[in-house]
Amino acid sequence: MKKPRIAITAGDPAGIGPEIAAKAAADAGVRAVCEPIIFGSDVPAKLGEVSAASGRAAYDTIVRAVDAAIKGEVHAIATAPVNKLAFAQAGLPWKGHTDLLAHLCGTSRVAMMFHAPELKVVLITVHVPLSEVPALITPELVGQTIDLACAALPQFGVITPRLAVAGLNPHAGEGGVLGVEDDRVLAPAVAAARARGIDVSGPFPADTVFVRASRGEFDCVLACYHDQGLIPVKLLAFGHAVNVTIGLPIIRTSVDHGTAFDIAGKGVADAGSMIEAVKLAARMAMARETAK
Repeated sequence: MKKPRIAITAGDPAGIGPEIAAKAAADAGVRAVCEPIIFGSDVPAKLGEVSAASGRAAYDTIVRAVDAAIKGEVHAIATAPVNKLAFAQAGLPWKGHTDLLAHLCGTSRVAMMFHAPELKVVLITVHVPLSEVPALITPELVGQTIDLACAALPQFGVITPRLAVAGLNPHAGEGGVLGVEDDRVLAPAVAAARARGIDVSGPFPADTVFVRASRGEFDCVLACYHDQGLIPVKLLAFGHAVNVTIGLPIIRTSVDHGTAFDIAGKGVADAGSMIEAVKLAARMAMARETAK
């Protein structure tokens, strides 16, 4: 393969997506490793405002990029941020990229990974209210997410991944005193995965497991819910962490931030995460081609 072709979707046109997409496509480091192709929209948008029109435009752009990836016209997709409220106002049932991409690719076994040199995290649940998380954390879901993380990490050079599962409750339940889910759900799922030959441990108290991973004890942490996993990633690597959807038949990366309506159109948006997302997509595309 020569340089892989990477589709860069411009995201919600009312946010910073078009700006960071253009900056990433023009970046010398990006152009050295791939051929960036911007997928944007001609829909007029009032900068900084949520609207159904912008939500629909962002959706249409994603659909076109996914279609191009499935057909082999591009080798990977790197997406600028969308707005979940704009999706809802447009009547779209998806909460964001992850579930939409799973739908478009015809697969339900996907997970959200945040990739940075300092820390790698995979989320067991994503965009759901915190009150619903305990009921959603099932042995099947935990096992599926462990399998996805183990299968995905070799793409990033981690050939034999060492995984850790963060506990749902404080102190990982403290033997049932602070919650029963860690002993009744997470621990059996970890034991079953170990029986399948996966190097996974836990559940560990969430207030220390991310520190242990950042110091090299584990290659990746599985977090039970959105903020549990993203707070440590963004604390350590905000601005250059990359969101990767694992489990898809296509390669998709994205930024570690949102639409930033407050600075849209001001020319000050930091494209660092978008640049890293495109570069990582290019590396993954090259690795996939080499593995054929």
